[in-house]
Amino acid sequence: MNPLYNLDTNYDANRRKFINTGLLVMGAVAVSTVPGAAVAQNLFYQKPKLTVQDVIDLILKEINLAPIPDTIDEIKFGDASQLVTGIVSSMFPTVAVIEEAIHLKANLIIVHEPTFYTGVDRTEKLETNAIVEKKKSLLKKNNIVIWRFHDYSHAVKPDMISHGVLQKMNWLSYENEKDPMIHIPATSLEQLIIQFKKNLGITHVRVMGNVTRSCSSIALLPGAWGVQRHIEVVEKNKPDLLVIGELVEWETAEYFRDAHAMGDQTALLILGHAVSEEPGMEYFVEWLIPKLPGITIKHVATGDPFTWK
Repeated sequence: MNPLYNLDTNYDANRRKFINTGLLVMGAVAVSTVPGAAVAQNLFYQKPKLTVQDVIDLILKEINLAPIPDTIDEIKFGDASQLVTGIVSSMFPTVAVIEEAIHLKANLIIVHEPTFYTGVDRTEKLETNAIVEKKKSLLKKNNIVIWRFHDYSHAVKPDMISHGVLQKMNWLSYENEKDPMIHIPATSLEQLIIQFKKNLGITHVRVMGNVTRSCSSIALLPGAWGVQRHIEVVEKNKPDLLVIGELVEWETAEYFRDAHAMGDQTALLILGHAVSEEPGMEYFVEWLIPKLPGITIKHVATGDPFTWK
């Protein structure tokens, strides 16, 4: 083949490339000089290419806490190096939540609670469990990564989960970053039950105590803090009402039964675990969106697992 022909071909190709590039640049410049340029320039905007680990690192950097030793806030399934296509926040990564993430084309699910039915997501004793295997297959097939965000969400000030609950209750003006106690205008327990059900979208609650009692001091412990923490808060603060997510019936419930029998007046309101902390993970999305422009981030509610008859 004639060397001169090669030279001419390369010249023509380079010339065309130069002209096309120039036209793109001039087009972009022209767009930026006309009304609505900001909108038009979005055509040239590309979504940030962040890995799952990039997102985790950003969240922990923004929270700005010392590393928590032996934290359960780890990747529970999937590859940290995977590029993020979208993020879903929820309380539990239920099958329904996973399917909604797939529908939204989101491949990172950030959850507050376990994926595989134990507190620390240990699956050694469930390795041959059919439900666990089906859930893992669903996640693997759709390249879903699950990261747990629990310890750090509670450690930050204010506690993100409690902050979300207070925001839903329109009680942010009563927030106390140092402890779970809040002080509100005196309200009957019966009226407070109505407010919690309406504002948090709860169908049914459980209560121990006199519903006509006036309450102004409230200890708010959404989720499952355990009997030791429940009793500690009640003994230290003597609140009118302790609000919790869930309890072990033979522990906290029996303590309150005996306490009431012996004249103690502190009432107990049990909201349910998922529904009591859901507002916190909803608030987390509100907090995260400005920090990750260009990435779709949505909260998908886990909801109450029970049907009430």
